[in-house]
Amino acid sequence: MTREERRKILGDSVIEEIHARVAEAPDAPDELVVSLRRVLTRPAGRADAPEAIEHMPAA
Repeated sequence: MTREERRKILGDSVIEEIHARVAEAPDAPDELVVSLRRVLTRPAGRADAPEAIEHMPAA
């Protein structure tokens, strides 16, 4: 779904409220980000892609 399609379905006011709520949320802890990055870049335990390794912070 494109951005324009989402805007047409949700409307500007809903999108503005979503952005406001996201802005209020605290940043995720670094440990969580690293953990999720590993899961999302290695589905089913496949080997890391070189571009994924470059973006991982050092442990």
